[in-house]
Amino acid sequence: MLVLIVPLLLEQLLNVFVGMADSVMIASVGESAVSGVSLVDNVFILLIQVMTALATGGAVIVGQYLGNKNPRAARSAADQLVTFLFIFSLAVMALVYLGQNFILRGVFGAIADDVYSHAKVYLLICAASIPAIAVYASVAAVFRTQGNSRTPMRIAIIMNIINVSGNAILIYGLHFGTAGVAIPTLVSRIVAAGIGMVLISRKQYDVYIRHSLHFRFDPKMIRSILTIGIPSGVENSLFQLGKLVILNLITTFGTSAIAANAVAMTMANIAILPGISMGYAMVTVVSQCIGAGDEVQARYYTKKLMKITYVTMWVTNGLVLATLPLSIGLYHLSAETAAMASKIIWTHDASAMVIWPLSFTLPNAFRATGNALFPMVVAIVSMIVARILFSYVFAVGCGLGVWGTWIAMILDWMVRTVAFVIYYFKGNRIKRTVIQRQ
Repeated sequence: MLVLIVPLLLEQLLNVFVGMADSVMIASVGESAVSGVSLVDNVFILLIQVMTALATGGAVIVGQYLGNKNPRAARSAADQLVTFLFIFSLAVMALVYLGQNFILRGVFGAIADDVYSHAKVYLLICAASIPAIAVYASVAAVFRTQGNSRTPMRIAIIMNIINVSGNAILIYGLHFGTAGVAIPTLVSRIVAAGIGMVLISRKQYDVYIRHSLHFRFDPKMIRSILTIGIPSGVENSLFQLGKLVILNLITTFGTSAIAANAVAMTMANIAILPGISMGYAMVTVVSQCIGAGDEVQARYYTKKLMKITYVTMWVTNGLVLATLPLSIGLYHLSAETAAMASKIIWTHDASAMVIWPLSFTLPNAFRATGNALFPMVVAIVSMIVARILFSYVFAVGCGLGVWGTWIAMILDWMVRTVAFVIYYFKGNRIKRTVIQRQ
């Protein structure tokens, strides 16, 4: 368990550090640059979550085949996953470039002209990395599902070195401004995808990618992957789209509110790292138990991983809150913006230690069995009713501003928690499978 979990935690920390390095370094350009980059980052978080969700669908299939002692079928599922996700990502990249004006003006609404110019530069450069995001997501999922979380961690280290050193050279040395954070992000993602493909092609692993000129899509295998990937992708994308709708509301509160929200989002991503990592571990472990037909072990490891999640969440959030003044200081914010960001982070982290694992880590046990539909339905209903509707109630109706949107987010967590806990103890039987057992 430690061999699986520790590299997962470090990898997720490094992935967040990429975005944090961008926002901290771009702060030297000004609050408008921080705001512009953070707005576009939300679009890329959406895309990354969609790619990761589809990759998770493939990981569940690969994991169940491994648990069923059928590595040949697991390799076939991995081939189908990587190829499908790459082709899908090319279509997504084309849509982003064609719809750039809609994204910047339609989604984000009335943003200031200087924020718009920074956002556009960052979007146009980073959009070229979408296929690399897809390839890395699929390769990392294949590695993790066979218990190898160290390789994605090592790739993440290389990606961070490229990104941070590139930022330092282009921003502080060559004064490239917003392009100075976008170019290293693009290069680091491409390098990560390339290294990942080279490594996953080695036959020393139980599951590897087989390059063949005679490759053909397997409709049945793709359907199995999408059975899990599509509901998870819809859930994650609508979740992020809801955040974009709320961002549209936040932009009406001014540049200071946008910057405070951006800094709080970066810190919040660090706070939930253990939960995200345990979610990946949950998919890896539970899918193999289900593939082996062992419901008792599946339930045992679900409970064990949830306990570990809570311990690590308390430690992480405690450290974030203890070092908050130092972290906020790195962004060179005005006193008003810093105070607003600090208030949001305290609200988020205190709630995350209690509610977040049951809202987001636990549902991965359902997905690992092939049941991604129930989490999707709960997430969509909760997003619309709790997060979006009550963001307007709290932020506008109650006059709480940007802080009100975060309170609505916590209400969303509470609704999800109630639904998932009831389902786990009353309605769910962790014994499904989406493969045919040998």
